Amino acid sequence: MTETFPQTTFAPLKPDRPVGIIGYGAYVPQYRLPASEVARIWKGGRAATPIKEKAVAGLDEDVATMAIEAARNALKRAGIPADHLRAVWVGSESHPYAVKPTSTIVAEAIGAVPHIQAADWEFACKAGTEALVASMGLVGSGMARYAMAIGADTAQGRPGDELEFTAASGAAAYIVGPAEEALAVIEASFSYVTDTPDFWRRPEQKFPMHGQRFTGEPAYFKHITEAAQHLMKATGTTAQDFRYAVFHQPNTKFPQRVASLLGFTPEQIKPGLLSPIIGNTYAAAALIGLAATLDVAQPGDRILVTSFGSGAGSDAFIIRVTEAITQRRGVAPTTQAYIARRVEIDYGTYVRFRGKLAS
Repeated sequence: MTETFPQTTFAPLKPDRPVGIIGYGAYVPQYRLPASEVARIWKGGRAATPIKEKAVAGLDEDVATMAIEAARNALKRAGIPADHLRAVWVGSESHPYAVKPTSTIVAEAIGAVPHIQAADWEFACKAGTEALVASMGLVGSGMARYAMAIGADTAQGRPGDELEFTAASGAAAYIVGPAEEALAVIEASFSYVTDTPDFWRRPEQKFPMHGQRFTGEPAYFKHITEAAQHLMKATGTTAQDFRYAVFHQPNTKFPQRVASLLGFTPEQIKPGLLSPIIGNTYAAAALIGLAATLDVAQPGDRILVTSFGSGAGSDAFIIRVTEAITQRRGVAPTTQAYIARRVEIDYGTYVRFRGKLAS
């Protein structure tokens, strides 16, 4: 007798019990490198610079410190003690240690240890949303009441490379818990993954390489549109059912183009489109964009969030804002407050901050 299995290939990811975001927080470093400064050094000042500037981590900042700041903001909005968390997961492609977890540093600093699960996640720019999907499963299965997912990066770019204009720093943290406590319910998720060599960094290489023509059509656009379209089809939604949409932001053009391909208007993506002013924060990009959107969203608003990670894959989420969001405002800095807190630096200072001087 041949055993048959139910068709689940295109089913969205939904936990056994409803879950949502009960707290969130972002962090953006104060230092800014203008794109015109990069163009002055490497392009004779003649390069087009659609990105105004990018956020740069200071000498005393790394993925761990930025993740801690974002996590503390998330705890403030959630209104729960840190030791109520049962997981702290940090997604990044620039963890400060090759062998030593970032997650334990963060868990210790926020007071969540020792009775907790901790791990570091990697999947290029969607490492943070990978942790968010896992948090949905952990809480939705009943194994934990609260789990924290963080995306944080300092981002690397070879001197003179196109990434110098965009590779930025930042972090965002999300606490997933029961839907009845949530300021935003996560209605469903969907992931789409293939082996597409658009971006990579070998062991002991300091800077990543990118596959030029592979980065757009077969990588970014293919995976984001597939993940978003499958999720919307499975849930019977269209772009008109959402107040806002947030997409991964490697530059200014890609998220605007993919929004148009999926039927979203410029107004729907405006609150979360931060790449022109803080650059590409990699594992934190979509999550910081979501944080900025939640800062202005109203009860009843639905948000489509779709990340992208080189290698390649996308995670899409449908999020519905609840009445509780109005009660959580004013207890932690907004994303825009961090963006407004800026100190401009020149290219020489940027090189020193990012450790690009080799002896």
